[in-house]
Amino acid sequence: MDAAGLTALLAPEGWALLSALPPYDEKLAMTISARLRDEGLDPVLVAAALTQSRLRAKGHAKLGDFADGMLFTQAGLEQATRLEVGAHHARRYRDAGLTHVADLTCGIGADAMAFAGVGLRVTASDVDEMTAAIATVNLRHFPDAVVRHGDGLTLDLSDVDGIYVDPARRTSRGTRLFDPAAYAPPLDSVLGLRSSVPALGLKLGPGIPHAALPDDAQAQWVSVDGDVVEVGLWFGPLAPEGPGRSALVLTNGEAHVVAPGADGPAVAESGAVGAYLYEPDGAVIRAGLVGDVAVRLDGRLVDPTIAYVTSDVVHRDPAATAYRVLDTMPFGLKRLRSYLRERGVGRLTIKKRGTAVVPEQLRKQLDLRGSAEATIVLTRVAGHQQVLVVEVV
Repeated sequence: MDAAGLTALLAPEGWALLSALPPYDEKLAMTISARLRDEGLDPVLVAAALTQSRLRAKGHAKLGDFADGMLFTQAGLEQATRLEVGAHHARRYRDAGLTHVADLTCGIGADAMAFAGVGLRVTASDVDEMTAAIATVNLRHFPDAVVRHGDGLTLDLSDVDGIYVDPARRTSRGTRLFDPAAYAPPLDSVLGLRSSVPALGLKLGPGIPHAALPDDAQAQWVSVDGDVVEVGLWFGPLAPEGPGRSALVLTNGEAHVVAPGADGPAVAESGAVGAYLYEPDGAVIRAGLVGDVAVRLDGRLVDPTIAYVTSDVVHRDPAATAYRVLDTMPFGLKRLRSYLRERGVGRLTIKKRGTAVVPEQLRKQLDLRGSAEATIVLTRVAGHQQVLVVEVV
């Protein structure tokens, strides 16, 4: 959407059209577009309204019903923080006793909305004029929130007591950036702000290596229903737990934190496969806290280098998915094919860790036949390739 499209949408007739459109359906979009143009509506307005209708529909996955009253850009939606994660961000600032937060890279304003929603005063900024304009629309219901167009690093922070930054980690063509110095703004430039405003929070991609994280950060990896979505870096009063690593597991609307003890992350022993296998949540794995989950589960690692935990007892733990181990065998194509055919397995779920086997290629080689279902785990056990036949507890 360009400036002309945004201007058309913000006119009374444009907003009315957007509000009157039916739930977006890709199959009907061309038909609706043609009908609206035939009725004499401006093609620029029609295109802008249908684009926003499509983005609102996609926005529901992250922002729920709030998406129905928002405007989006494609890039802004992709980078926007999920509603429940943004709520956790906002509560950090509120619970730290802060009152005025500067969101230096606000995008479409999702996090700024969360900050304002818990009663914080918000000054938001974005370097892209169109995006800043859209954020202004999205924050229209919050009188204590203002949006500026410009480089957030140049904002006057004299009366700000908290900063939040979500640097752009893709190029204008969508290519992912792995070098923190190439972020916009660069990571080092953002970290320099904590000398003037200690309460600094950053949202980064979860794949950033531990070596790139500052020693004074509380780094918290976050997953939502099993999907690892970010790592938050928190400094000063935003990190009352002090520097270190933790995992926030959000599942079924509930929040669970996995954090190391006073002596640091636990180191789990490895041992033989027991009656149960546990797959730790991805946020736990990224945070390097598999050993701590193993301790919680009265378990051990199947291999010192593999993030699977095994135990002789069953536990319900939101930080790990539990499987009952039905059988184990050394990995071999003929042996596995015979095993599955004897049991009439025609539908097979293949999980893997620590092996070069490609599941789709293996599935073709197995030539599955039958109506039964099964789940296998391909992994290393004590240094040897094994197949574990399991079922979800």
